[in-house]
Amino acid sequence: MRHLMLLAAGIACAAAPTAFAATVDSPWIVHVGAHVVDPTSHTGRLAGIHASVDSSTRPTFSIEYRWSDAWSVEALAALPFRHDVSLAGSRAVRVKQLPPVVGVNYRFLPHAAVTPFVGAGVNYTHFFDAKGRGPLQGADVDLGDSWGLAWHAGVDIALAPRWVATVDVRYMDIDSRVKVGGARVGTAHIDPWVYGASVGYRF
Repeated sequence: MRHLMLLAAGIACAAAPTAFAATVDSPWIVHVGAHVVDPTSHTGRLAGIHASVDSSTRPTFSIEYRWSDAWSVEALAALPFRHDVSLAGSRAVRVKQLPPVVGVNYRFLPHAAVTPFVGAGVNYTHFFDAKGRGPLQGADVDLGDSWGLAWHAGVDIALAPRWVATVDVRYMDIDSRVKVGGARVGTAHIDPWVYGASVGYRF
């Protein structure tokens, strides 16, 4: 997170103090960047054992439609994130997931060069390719998909009439029912913070 804030500060210093957004009429913006999915440190108990999920960083991309100066709708996607699930500190499962998000954002200063925003939406997380490791080596492990709310906040920094840099953070409600050998062993309350930075092009 510190590196993202330093990046934002550097971009803000380089950006001219004029408002670029008003000079381009197109409502569509495509963003390309990277995000870190950082689950809570304690994700619950599986089979009575303390469980934790490690973080993962992947490239992300989104498309955004601004139907007014302040309001927009955005769809976020990514390459599959990969996480290790540990039981009592020992790695037990490796799993991949895709967490697309669709949400609405509100910008407080839509014509400024530096524009803070907040948003809310819905997250669907699909878990796949789960493989047992260590104590669960060779076991049939399944993590159920999850629907939940996603909260969003960040800052847009105008770079040129069509270019913008964005630093943002999301909080996602992700709960996955875990089964081993077909038997449910508990629910993983992953609930990650998601930190990211991207560059957007308005066309």
